Amino acid sequence: MSEPRPADEGGRTEGERAEADTDEYTFEDVSVVMGTYNEEEAIGKVLSDVERVTDGKAEVVCVDGSSDRTPEIAREHGARVIRQRPQGYGVAVREAILAPDRPIVVTTDCDDTYPMEQLPEFLESINAGYDVVSGDRLYHGAAAMPAFNRFGNHAFAAIASVLMGTHVHDTTTGMRAYRREVVESIEWTENTGLSAELLIRPLMRGYDVREHPIEYRERAGETKLDPIQGGAAIAKSIVKVCLEERFR
Repeated sequence: MSEPRPADEGGRTEGERAEADTDEYTFEDVSVVMGTYNEEEAIGKVLSDVERVTDGKAEVVCVDGSSDRTPEIAREHGARVIRQRPQGYGVAVREAILAPDRPIVVTTDCDDTYPMEQLPEFLESINAGYDVVSGDRLYHGAAAMPAFNRFGNHAFAAIASVLMGTHVHDTTTGMRAYRREVVESIEWTENTGLSAELLIRPLMRGYDVREHPIEYRERAGETKLDPIQGGAAIAKSIVKVCLEERFR
């Protein structure tokens, strides 16, 4: 998974990439982005954690379709809020990853399930040369995750691994770090299944991807995704995206 590629989508050789990566990135180069929808119970803590861990240096972008106080709370914490009519997870996150112009983009969810205290580890891996760093919730067992969801996520990873011919542990995590050229070089098409697409397409195009173990916490507030309908949509996206990449 993490073997270097001879040239990236922009045509750079390994040596050219190494030269471009001589200067290490700091949190002043990082945008933490998320789609938000009625998460007033958790958004304040998530943004406080980002501010604390990055010493207020990381930019935060929220693409928001809420009807509660989520956008007001986000602005109070200094986040840039982009209002959007609710159209689903993928539509919001796709706009969020393309909105900022800093060289490193970190995706997360706004429900306090992801450990912002591990952001320095993600940045360290980017500085080590990885193009994508993907948080692996299942490595430590994800005990806080509902059992049905945990089973589904293992199944998604198994399906993707078979179709890609590369073993992955967690295809649907919401916490990842990307070099900007990765998110800008690929046309993202999925909605509910975007989280899987955001791993599968870079991996199958030869980008240097690392899965990094993270601690997964119990969510704050109510989930918005129906596990049956959402699971079916994610499985369909995995098959579709893997086949598209296999035959592109």
